[in-house]
Amino acid sequence: MKHKVVLIEDNIPLRDGFKEVIDGTQNFKVVASYAQCEEALKNLSYDNPDILLVDIELPGINGVEGTKRIKQLKPNTDIIMVTVYENSEMVFNALCAGASGYLTKSITPDELIEALNETVSGGAPMSIKIAKMVVGSFRRKQSKIALSNREKEVLTLLAEGNSYDSIAEQLFISKNTIKFHLKNIYIKLQVNSNIEAVNKANKENLI
Repeated sequence: MKHKVVLIEDNIPLRDGFKEVIDGTQNFKVVASYAQCEEALKNLSYDNPDILLVDIELPGINGVEGTKRIKQLKPNTDIIMVTVYENSEMVFNALCAGASGYLTKSITPDELIEALNETVSGGAPMSIKIAKMVVGSFRRKQSKIALSNREKEVLTLLAEGNSYDSIAEQLFISKNTIKFHLKNIYIKLQVNSNIEAVNKANKENLI
């Protein structure tokens, strides 16, 4: 049985081109195509797609917001963003919204088919250019707060529910040293309690 594909793309020639390529494969078939997310969302249950190819810049609900809504309604549906935009923030937002992959509209027919096959195999198709951007975006999103390795160790053990005595024993330091580290952690994280410190450290990806 062929995997069902839905296209959401307002560029009609491009949409028709994708449909022709996909319908020419043995494993995939376009069951519907739309110019807007709103139309696709209305018919999502009826179309019941395995994969959606979604443009980011769409009239009305954009592709990122559309992806969020589609994933809420059908969490197991794979969504590949296809766009001319090679903007790292946009890529990051699309992946955070639940997109399985991110391709540019300059892809060749062979690359499109390869991306579809990769998706149904559980992969995350992404052009090399886009992949580099994603890595760069994740790096930029790292916290600006700098904790020392020892401070991270203390906070990690604290987050795991260890007592001061237990932390002191595991790290071979005194309870006073732990309190000294926590004082510095509080200042750096701008918090007033252990719970706040652990929560903020987790939010900032520090532990």
